[in-house]
Amino acid sequence: MNSNKTIYTGMSGGVDSSVTAASLKEQGFNVVGVYMKNWTQDIAGFECPWKEDYQDAKRVATKLGIDFKVFDFQKEYKQKVVDYMIAEYQAGQTPNPDIMCNQEVKFKLFLDASLADGADMIATGHYARTEGGQLLTAKNKEKDQTYFLYRVTEKALSRTLFPIGDFKTKQEVRDLAKKFGLPTANKKDSQGICFVGQVGIKDFLSEYIKTEPGAIINQNGEEIGEHEGAIFYTIGQRHGLNVGGGLPYYVTKKDVKTNKVYVTTDLSDKELWSKEVNLEDLHWINETPDSKKEYKVRMRYRGPLVSCTLSGKKLILKDEQRAIAAGQSAVIYEGDRCLGGGIII
Repeated sequence: MNSNKTIYTGMSGGVDSSVTAASLKEQGFNVVGVYMKNWTQDIAGFECPWKEDYQDAKRVATKLGIDFKVFDFQKEYKQKVVDYMIAEYQAGQTPNPDIMCNQEVKFKLFLDASLADGADMIATGHYARTEGGQLLTAKNKEKDQTYFLYRVTEKALSRTLFPIGDFKTKQEVRDLAKKFGLPTANKKDSQGICFVGQVGIKDFLSEYIKTEPGAIINQNGEEIGEHEGAIFYTIGQRHGLNVGGGLPYYVTKKDVKTNKVYVTTDLSDKELWSKEVNLEDLHWINETPDSKKEYKVRMRYRGPLVSCTLSGKKLILKDEQRAIAAGQSAVIYEGDRCLGGGIII
């Protein structure tokens, strides 16, 4: 039955997407590997790894004996993901480009282009599961990526497969890669910004935004140091402030208009803690959550799951949480199901 279905599989050159393609072929699907050419620019002395990733993806496709294509989304990616990220930082937010990439590129552009080219469905190497247009957490809770996928639509999920979402450990994935003889079996996981590899966010933003040093001000209103540009800092940040001596400082607020960063040594400072969180740009995958029910929310990737209720665009947390950053996403869960969420303001 599977031999009649054509699955276009996003192949990034990593082990996860390689095993995705291999396991689908083993299940009898007609698999077509697709490398999405999203970003090719070198930044701040760091070489963009796209050529190596493309070659690795192509080698895996050759090993598997599957067709291999390149979809060039560079123009759209710059507009939808990179420009969005830069604008958000300029506005004093802390955005998540991976979420926007999934929303605009992988599960919109890639999906539409694949279906138009003859695919029945698409597949990616995300750690997640989908069933009947619902988004479910991966069996590997350490690697679960539903936080980054919460803005994907029910329609897109109904045409998507996440084969590695059923694996409980990363080692299982690597073992399968070795069993299939894939050249990416021992390739390290990518780190850093989703599209430019190892380059740091400060180096990246400095290529596009002109910044100037400004004052660091403590909880007593005293100027205690100088920062490199307010846009670079995140609420709750402790490292990279270069304010020496005594207790550690935490960022409580930043003002990009006056270019000031406010800090405190007091972990109980009310500026650091919130029990109510306002959201915008809400997206629900299936249905709108019930305001009378209690759910769990995650407000940063790998952040804790916190009990909450939802009243319109306001989250009411059961317990106060520290360092909630505007621009990040609050993602709502009911058991293993990801319901959707919104952008923190």
